[in-house]
Amino acid sequence: MAVQHVSVADFRRSAARRLPRFVFDYLEGGAGSEAGLKRNLDAYGDVAFLPRRLVDVSRPSPAVSLWGRSHAMPVYLSPTGLNGLLRHDGDAMLARAAARAGIPFALSTAANMSIEDAARAGDGEKWFQLYVIQRDLAQSLVRRALAADYAALILTVDVPVNGYRERDIRNGFSVPAKVTPRLLLDGALRPAWSLAYLRNGAPRMRNMEADGAMNLEAQAALLSRRMDAGFDFEALKWLRDLWPRPLVVKGLLRTDDAAACAAIGVDAVVMSNHGGRQVAGAVAGFETVAAAAARLAIPVFFDGGIRCGEDVVKGLCLGARMAGLGRAALYALAAEGEAGVDRCLSLFKDDLVRTMTLLGAPDLAALGRDLLAPPAAPAPAAIGG
Repeated sequence: MAVQHVSVADFRRSAARRLPRFVFDYLEGGAGSEAGLKRNLDAYGDVAFLPRRLVDVSRPSPAVSLWGRSHAMPVYLSPTGLNGLLRHDGDAMLARAAARAGIPFALSTAANMSIEDAARAGDGEKWFQLYVIQRDLAQSLVRRALAADYAALILTVDVPVNGYRERDIRNGFSVPAKVTPRLLLDGALRPAWSLAYLRNGAPRMRNMEADGAMNLEAQAALLSRRMDAGFDFEALKWLRDLWPRPLVVKGLLRTDDAAACAAIGVDAVVMSNHGGRQVAGAVAGFETVAAAAARLAIPVFFDGGIRCGEDVVKGLCLGARMAGLGRAALYALAAEGEAGVDRCLSLFKDDLVRTMTLLGAPDLAALGRDLLAPPAAPAPAAIGG
């Protein structure tokens, strides 16, 4: 009997059943104690709605306009690497599902599909995410993305070194996987995944292979996330001059950093702690949205821990323009492939519309801080002892 997935949590459970432990841990894991993962999820629960009533919400619309283009909802698929470990051609599945849902898809530098092949996967809007490993390689990737007609470029800036991911260390995570007795047992318990892996082979870093860009040092650096640690605001100006279309900086948590990026001329920022995968003790991107949106004139996006439409709406009420889905879509991809991502995005849209309706917000312009309850006052201190 087929599993009925009615929430992201359902997809997560199915993904855990289908994927070998080392792959699920790669998808699920965070840095250090993984306190950042928990904080990302808990941050939304700390914010409560204060709905308004007697408003005409008979025709609610979650549509959003960004840089002159319309999208069906204020959501995009965040750039994620090694999706080929979850499903063969996982990047293409995500791109096609995003196109059907009417939202942008962001391709990672660490994708298992090349910039050019991904551009041909579906007819939706595509953004390219850049990791700067070597400046010459970055320039080549940017020019290829421009030639392939990507609508926006996302620069990720929070990975000067890799976070300390204990699950991956314990599992000896690598691509291709190192064959050990433990891995063989793990694979035997997950035959559907293992057969697909054997049939299609280990996912490859296709963006490192095209146009002579491939070299072993760059691939190793990408897999271990050893980026150009010298990339600074001056380097951002270089990239701004290189890319003529919307430029987004992802991985910011400080409002002053976001303001400095805006001053250089970037078109949006993503408040994000990299899914809790870099610094265990960092604040959640969601927690920084209000301050950034209040200070900046450019759009503010956010990601991290988003599991339903209500989470998205809370960020929009704080001033965000778009929300990035990472693990939520990947759980669905791992569980049911392309059909799972379709279902997941449908759940998000339904929940967005339902939440807006129940809050008394007929469109996104009606979402604001007045729909959020003030923070609870701290309890008075006890007197005496």
